[in-house]
Amino acid sequence: MTDSPALSGNWNYPTTIRFGVGRIKELSKCCKNLGMSRPLLVTDPGLSDRDMVLDAIASATTDGLPTGLFSDIKPNPVGQNISDGLRVFHEGGHDGVIAFGGGSAMDAGKTIAFMAGQKRPIWDFEDVGDNWKRAELDAIAPIVAVPTTAGTGSEVGRAGVIVNEATHTKVIVFHPRLLPGQVIQPVFNSQTGSGRKRRLQGC
Repeated sequence: MTDSPALSGNWNYPTTIRFGVGRIKELSKCCKNLGMSRPLLVTDPGLSDRDMVLDAIASATTDGLPTGLFSDIKPNPVGQNISDGLRVFHEGGHDGVIAFGGGSAMDAGKTIAFMAGQKRPIWDFEDVGDNWKRAELDAIAPIVAVPTTAGTGSEVGRAGVIVNEATHTKVIVFHPRLLPGQVIQPVFNSQTGSGRKRRLQGC
């Protein structure tokens, strides 16, 4: 009985998705394709010190893309998380976002990129009627998504779900430009070893 060959490929949905072992090495290329020179990697606190994240940041930086990190987000991101992320984005002189992780990281990262240069408050873009038309297109930063869980589909979605602390309600923020421009679908090494942090093989 022989091992099955490793799957690898590209497809569009319509976002370009890169799948296959080792393709995390293309992270810098994805960022550069979208015009980024100084991305901010947004992830959740549980992943922020994992090898998969640290390796991605180190690789991008080595490739000439100094990459910042923001991970102060809740499992259900709240408005304050977005405000804090925007402060880090602007103070670090970032020009794009790598949304890395599960649904919370995807929603927060995408929304930070969307709000990067907007003058209206985030709640003005709730998915009601034509609210999305209020956005300033040139003020939206590009997004690369690296999903680490299956199920939410946020990496190919045009919305983010953020909790409004004032009303204690979940708000769907919608805009076509919330759709990431590039996606890298990760493959994980199952041989984590004793006490080792899970490492991203890539894609």
